[in-house]
Amino acid sequence: MTSRALRLPARTLLVLCIVTLGALTVLRGVFAAGIDLRVDEAYYWSWSREHVISYLDHPPVIAWCIRATTALFGDDNFGVRFTGLAAMLIMQLVQADIVRRLVGDLRYVVLVMLLPEASLDYGLGMAKITPDVAVIPCEMAMVWSLVRLWQSDDLRWWLPAGLFGGFALMSKYTAILLLPAVLAFAFVPAWRGRQLASPWLWAAACLVLIVISPLLYWNALHDWASFRFQLDRPPQVSGWSPRFLADFLGQQFLMVGILLLPIALIGTVMLAVRGYRARDPVPILLSTSLLFPLGFFLEHGTDTRVGDSWLLFAWPFGILCAVINLKQWRKQSAALLPRIGPAVMVAAVASGVAAVVTVQLYYLVGTQNYLTNDDPIGKEAGFAAVVREAEVKRRAIGANWFATTDYRMSAMLRWHLRDQVPVVQINERARYIGFNDMKLDGPIGLYVAPKEKPHRELWDRTSAVLKPVGEADLSWRGFRYDVYSLQELTGWKPGLSPPPGDAFYVARPN
Repeated sequence: MTSRALRLPARTLLVLCIVTLGALTVLRGVFAAGIDLRVDEAYYWSWSREHVISYLDHPPVIAWCIRATTALFGDDNFGVRFTGLAAMLIMQLVQADIVRRLVGDLRYVVLVMLLPEASLDYGLGMAKITPDVAVIPCEMAMVWSLVRLWQSDDLRWWLPAGLFGGFALMSKYTAILLLPAVLAFAFVPAWRGRQLASPWLWAAACLVLIVISPLLYWNALHDWASFRFQLDRPPQVSGWSPRFLADFLGQQFLMVGILLLPIALIGTVMLAVRGYRARDPVPILLSTSLLFPLGFFLEHGTDTRVGDSWLLFAWPFGILCAVINLKQWRKQSAALLPRIGPAVMVAAVASGVAAVVTVQLYYLVGTQNYLTNDDPIGKEAGFAAVVREAEVKRRAIGANWFATTDYRMSAMLRWHLRDQVPVVQINERARYIGFNDMKLDGPIGLYVAPKEKPHRELWDRTSAVLKPVGEADLSWRGFRYDVYSLQELTGWKPGLSPPPGDAFYVARPN
């Protein structure tokens, strides 16, 4: 797609956009079906097998989604990841409708639908199942409802906004970082008195509480375990670390896009300045939805590692701001920068989509491992072979169950064996509150753990006898990432429900 394409007739432009999106969606679906689940994805799948209200790490919506999609498509990669594929399409359609309502120009609608495809975060990342892919459709629907409220001046739109906002919080706790944007939307403009007096605003707040009541109930029953777990993230260094901050910024440029990130950020800041000066509700809402979370994680990233998906929920608002700001900027100024803005965005789309497609093809049809130890997918792509070797050894020694000391290995054993053999993580039992107690028949288990992390401090607390019976390499395309030790376990069986505070109960974020 070139900048000249934006001058094509509207119908032709729309057809080209739909064809392009269709092809990229199919490729993303092939990628989702063909690439092994990563460890956290298998972990969320294991949640979906349990009938509990919520979980230690995150709220429950992602598990509900996986349970529904695997019921439709089966317990395979595509079934687990279908929610992400659907979420991407929903996000693009909602973005398109918001731009259509605010800008009314099909060229900008096309841009806002194509820009996410140019980002590894979305063009590739939405093929991975994480709580963020459940947050994004909910938050976008919430913001769309508030745009409709502003456009129609009908305050009853607070009700769907509250409903979708509640489900966003039921998907991931970081959705709370959108609250300042909603408050600014309601109370910075001149209409704040009318908003405060409206019963619909307060009804929406009550609706949020009703929607998240299962999450609150689960936490109240378990001493607010999930909230405390998420807040238990002490700084990794005293003071601040330029390395952490550089890692965070570099990660954002890589995942959002070398061109797309500055485009989104500049557009968001410009729209924020214009919106707050004029006290314009929608620019305030959209710009603050990115700027507040970004500022929060920038501050957090000075002394602690920030996860690669933690801002996934916020950048769609930056893309919206960039497109809306460009239209307004071009109307107000004939300077060079706004004139070349569409060409810059088209360049971002073309280069970004090329990069995303190249990465997808690298994993789908490539044979080399160019990133070696730094490959984020390769280092988690070889667990099937580890599980196969572990299963062979289990049968050979007559063990009837597996033991691990890591939730990742526990999840991978469960996923690749489809729960045909009991698997128990002996420590961090707080991760499994309310899960079905598995029956550990027989006196022999097989302990599977990284060779370099034997966890002797835990085993010394037990009467267990461990006997090495083999090893399994975690490797991908000829590069070995880790070695797993396989040990016969006798003389002790794990306790599935240790008391809170026990060394085998306590879990901390990784």
